[in-house]
Amino acid sequence: MASLRDLGLSEYEARAYRALLKTGPTTAKELSRVSDVPMGRIYDVLNSIEQYNLVRSQSASRPKKYVAVEPSTALDRLLEDKKRELDEKANQYESIVDELSGELETAEPVEDTFWTAAVGPDETVDLLMERISAADSEVVMVLSSYIEQFFDIDTVGTLILDELTDAMDRGVDVRLLMRPEVMSVLPESIGERYRTSLTENERFTVCISEDVTGTFTLIDDNEVTIEVPHPLKNREVFAMIDLKDREFAQSVRSEFEPRWEQAEELTF
Repeated sequence: MASLRDLGLSEYEARAYRALLKTGPTTAKELSRVSDVPMGRIYDVLNSIEQYNLVRSQSASRPKKYVAVEPSTALDRLLEDKKRELDEKANQYESIVDELSGELETAEPVEDTFWTAAVGPDETVDLLMERISAADSEVVMVLSSYIEQFFDIDTVGTLILDELTDAMDRGVDVRLLMRPEVMSVLPESIGERYRTSLTENERFTVCISEDVTGTFTLIDDNEVTIEVPHPLKNREVFAMIDLKDREFAQSVRSEFEPRWEQAEELTF
């Protein structure tokens, strides 16, 4: 059940405000009695909720009297205070992230082979986004005609383009090679984005080729992510394998480059 404490008031502050709504203009002594806030605390509590702009006081009267601000106004003020606090927290966390981004450095890549896997559509998308975000120099993506069977292309395609755009903004070259059939399953929103912004980016190139099988991504010449279809459900992706192995990555590149040279660049 919601309470004023959820909006930042203490138990005594909430009691005092609720009591003022019932009593109307009243003195601190009388408010202490009806709200069960100890007399030794009542003035501090009243000063506190006055700072929240939840009460108004009549200093000219003796003894001083207090009256509650209307509930709708009081709640709006508490809400604005909370929003302001959240904005300040968000700015604080962003500053911390900016500071740590320059402080935390990835270790130099090792030559040892390392692999990991993600199972299920959502997990494979998360892994792909993570690895693209780690690219330093180049991302090569190869898409087969079966991609629409595994993902919601509209949603996932937008996520991929967003991540690729971020990568290009930090100096990463992106090459995309796909079968002609893939064009027929891409939503119009992605085609429009390609025509209006990505075609002007010199770091982004798309080519079409019939000589494409499977779906994989080559990252920085030392890492490959490979999609694995479900063995029993042909419209689902089963997993994605991420393999960090420079020798394997270079062998994949040696197979990719001739196909890229023979492919036709996509134009609108």
